[in-house]
Amino acid sequence: MTDEILNVRRPASRRGIWGWIFFDWAAQPFFTVVTTFIFGPYFISRMAVTPEEGQIAWGYGIAIAGFLVAIMSPFLGAVADKTGARKPWIGFFAILKIISLALLWFAAPGSSLFWVLLCYIIAMVAAEFSVVFNDSMMPRLVSQQDIGRISNIAWGLGYLGGMIVLIFIVFFLAGSPETGKTILGIDPLFGLDPVQGEDARISGPLTAIWYLIFILPMFLFTPDSARGETLAKAMRSGLGELKTTLNEVRKRPGIVRFLLARMVCQDGVNALLALGAGYAAILFGWTITEIGLFGMILNVMAIFSCLIASRLDTRFGSKTVVMWAVLLLFFASLGIVSTGHSHTGFGMISFEASDGAGLFATPAERAFLLYGLLIGAAFGPVQASSRSWFARSIRAEEAGRYFGIYALAGRATSFAGPFLVASFTALSGSAAIGMSVLIAFFAVGFLLIKITPYPADRL
Repeated sequence: MTDEILNVRRPASRRGIWGWIFFDWAAQPFFTVVTTFIFGPYFISRMAVTPEEGQIAWGYGIAIAGFLVAIMSPFLGAVADKTGARKPWIGFFAILKIISLALLWFAAPGSSLFWVLLCYIIAMVAAEFSVVFNDSMMPRLVSQQDIGRISNIAWGLGYLGGMIVLIFIVFFLAGSPETGKTILGIDPLFGLDPVQGEDARISGPLTAIWYLIFILPMFLFTPDSARGETLAKAMRSGLGELKTTLNEVRKRPGIVRFLLARMVCQDGVNALLALGAGYAAILFGWTITEIGLFGMILNVMAIFSCLIASRLDTRFGSKTVVMWAVLLLFFASLGIVSTGHSHTGFGMISFEASDGAGLFATPAERAFLLYGLLIGAAFGPVQASSRSWFARSIRAEEAGRYFGIYALAGRATSFAGPFLVASFTALSGSAAIGMSVLIAFFAVGFLLIKITPYPADRL
């Protein structure tokens, strides 16, 4: 990330653009550490009576959060366009997110799943709403030519931030329940007790502090839109504005195709990221240490893939990047659900017996890591280039309400992925059968992307 990246014609200063980029750095550890690699697997494997029941509860919790984001994002986006300024909204939801994350510290084994899930749902909803308002600022900050580059750089920096927090937890906070020592052979900092899950529970307060500190550059340096209508007046007109926007979208078939493709693909991505590490915990009995190392591997790959995608997006276009990323996710999902303790590829590749001593010691675990690399290479670019694809397809003055619709497309059925995984797991009693639902999401999503124009408003 050099100065050359930002040395372009733009309405915002270099400092303002970096402030906007740092929003992803501030926000991503919540998704990396709480949702995916630390707290989520802890909830699934240790808080419920059985891991299968944990996957069901966590899946339904994510589904509820996704449903709330889906129904509210378009309205809030329309209201934001009327009020003008985005920062007050981001600040309000930051308060909710920080408080909810701090309360996750009290999620000890045996605690009520309801109250823990409620705190997580509030944090997730607040995080996603903040993303809507932050994304809607992008078209006014950089030129059309540099949207894809800046978007991927922001995503890559976000994954770097998430990985730093993940490394800190795994090496300095996460102790073995048997020995009480971290992977470095030292006692966990702050006297954390791994038997009580304190090394996982600390992820909530830790990410809350991180978010509070690193969201400040956006508030201090990134220019906001001018204030418009009062909040009360904007809310009264918000529903009418939303209805107008939906009618406009119906007359733009290319945008409709894009939003439908995003809806299907993002459903798969959301469910894979939210439940994949928990599935590994069920399949291999991975502890926080192993899951954390798995997350580091994925995040390192995501950082480099986003940096590469930032150049590919500019040269070949966002659509090409998204198509290849979805293909990788399709094959990664096939690999994950086809892997058992003694085989992968639905039994086409068998493994010799192994004592499984050490980290990722069995052939099945190493195969799972290989599929994880594919996920790491794809899940950053597919989201960053989708964002830049959409930003190139709309006008700056309609960004708030259209990014509300964008969030709707990403969340309208986002509960469907976790819901179907949870439901198929409940019906079959098999976590692998539940996860196999994701293969269909990426297959259908790829076909929809292929028939969508670039930019999406061309049709």
